[in-house]
Amino acid sequence: MKKRILLAVVVLLAAAASANAEEGKLSGTIDVTYVSSYIWRGFDVYGPGGHSAIQPSINVDLYGTGFGTKVWMSRANSSGYEDGERWDYTLYYYNKLFDDEAYATNYTVSWVYYSYPDSSKHTYDLQEANLILSWPKIFPGGLVPGYILIHLWPSSSNSNVSQAVGWAHIFTLDYPWAVPGFMPDTIKQILNLHAELVYNDGADPRANGTGVDHDWSNAVFGVSTDFSITKDLSFTPGLYYQVSMDDSVNDDDETWVSMSMKYKF
Repeated sequence: MKKRILLAVVVLLAAAASANAEEGKLSGTIDVTYVSSYIWRGFDVYGPGGHSAIQPSINVDLYGTGFGTKVWMSRANSSGYEDGERWDYTLYYYNKLFDDEAYATNYTVSWVYYSYPDSSKHTYDLQEANLILSWPKIFPGGLVPGYILIHLWPSSSNSNVSQAVGWAHIFTLDYPWAVPGFMPDTIKQILNLHAELVYNDGADPRANGTGVDHDWSNAVFGVSTDFSITKDLSFTPGLYYQVSMDDSVNDDDETWVSMSMKYKF
């Protein structure tokens, strides 16, 4: 089943690229991120207690068509979590609506395959469909609200994560706060302030999960900023704090840092 799905994704991407190759150029980013703890939608993935991870990815925009694909992986830096290595394969389409209006809407529709290659028979693999919305002009001053709708389900009928099927709703706020530059040749520095509130409506992706409450699970507050190293290379540190509100997802508040190196091509 997995191979057929991935083959369909490749064929669709190839068709989009062939039809639109003359309209734009192939572009994307290569990213390598270190996180001191891997906290994902409220869950402490390599916990309890948190363990650091390396998370490389490559994101390819197909010739400005709106179609793109991303491959991302996460691996714990501590031993004992080898079965938790995860590869995400994403196919997405992004665009915007009502661009000249105050309620201009950016949207992205994605399908994601979550693969655990070290688990036998891929019985922990998952699939997800999601819709990401944001409204960059609705508030003056740069405050951007957003909403993410997520549906998660097991990838096979003999799955060991049958409890994973469910929905989640994430409400976000982002604000680019301009402050005096940190470096001598920088006039200003943009601090990207981020907040999100998550309602988990039954999605439990954990291999040993027994189901989660249908409740507000967590809130996250964070700040990150970009430092340009070259025209195409940047370094982004970030600091995040999570308020955990539902013990069936996470019974501890969490604090973690991230450090990313990103190359644009």
